[in-house]
Amino acid sequence: MKPETQFGKWYRRHIGRVIPSYGVISLVCCFILNSAIYTGTQILLADVSRHDFTSDIDNMIPFVKEWIIIYIICYIFWAVNYILIVQEGKDVWFRFAASDMLSRVICLAFFIFLPTTNIRPEIIDSDFTGRLVQFIYALDKPTNLFPSIHCLVSWFCFVGIRRSRRIPFWYKCFSCVFALLVCASTQFTKQHYLIDVFGGLFLAEICYLLTTNTDIYKPIMRFFIRINDKVFGGPV
Repeated sequence: MKPETQFGKWYRRHIGRVIPSYGVISLVCCFILNSAIYTGTQILLADVSRHDFTSDIDNMIPFVKEWIIIYIICYIFWAVNYILIVQEGKDVWFRFAASDMLSRVICLAFFIFLPTTNIRPEIIDSDFTGRLVQFIYALDKPTNLFPSIHCLVSWFCFVGIRRSRRIPFWYKCFSCVFALLVCASTQFTKQHYLIDVFGGLFLAEICYLLTTNTDIYKPIMRFFIRINDKVFGGPV
């Protein structure tokens, strides 16, 4: 074990109680990997033909612009719960981080080999929620729909804490309900179709099951621990 670096001392004193040093670099990498895969495939595959899996049931679901609020504030939910999961301990976190990264690699394969799209409604309302929908539609093109990363990450937020002995039962219930509300928001805002929701939930469960019942996460944990040792030094 290397001596604690000056940065390590500062970090553990000021931030370490919120995001332990063993998890901060891998947490940032989870975000970078997600962004790189989602945005990168949108850029690289901008001109490919895409499949539209909209079903009759999808067409029966009404567009309700107010659900865009849930769709947007879920980003805060993601940040809070991922930090809570980091605090669960090194082994728990790296199993979770491995499942998170694995799920994005699988998403990458789907985005490349099964590119998807849908037809969004025309937004004519100029009120607050109408403008929010227009903003999201302009920012986020109707691509990379299956599986839904919105649903995937939201369900991970529940999966990662549901066995915790530290987190209150009421917050676990809230996380489950809110994750399902996020799934609903993807339907009412017409950002996804139903198969995307089920694909996201199924992928989260499968990846987490794999990393919690095997040692597949250990190479990832060793990799980040070596980096942490260079950056922070001292106890990991």
